[in-house]
Amino acid sequence: MASLGQNFDANSVAPATPFEILPAGKYLAQIIASEMRDTKAGDGSYLSLEMEILDGEYAGRKLFDRLNLNNPNATAVEIAHRTLSAICHATGQMQVADSDQLHFKPLVASVKVKPARGEYGPSNEIGGYEPANKTPRPAAPRAATPSSAAPATVAKAAGTMPWQRGATAA
Repeated sequence: MASLGQNFDANSVAPATPFEILPAGKYLAQIIASEMRDTKAGDGSYLSLEMEILDGEYAGRKLFDRLNLNNPNATAVEIAHRTLSAICHATGQMQVADSDQLHFKPLVASVKVKPARGEYGPSNEIGGYEPANKTPRPAAPRAATPSSAAPATVAKAAGTMPWQRGATAA
């Protein structure tokens, strides 16, 4: 038996409910907490990242990632360095000495769904990071940008089109 040190009233607190996994997709998020932790085996350490989704239906939900920065497995370290580089590029922080430098800077996290394995149900996994301001530009609207229309507009305002300047009216 353990004394709680208080008289807890469960009627005054909504019960915790399990989170459903997020659908696969890209989510605008930011890193809100990070810390270096020792691996279970005690032979390395990883950077633990906690992120929060910033907008949409899942705003406020958390995402987590682990980067094995110090590990006897060279492949794990290489993957962690590439992932950290992607995060740095996405946040614009190219020289990082402390993970706090990555906090509260929007980025896009690509979330995957890992299928259930054994006793564990399906779960989310982050597959990559991109800058938050990266916006794809469709090809069709790009052809009709104001810069391509500007010379004709300026020439019209001057009275004649450039190819008509040497022509005489019949």
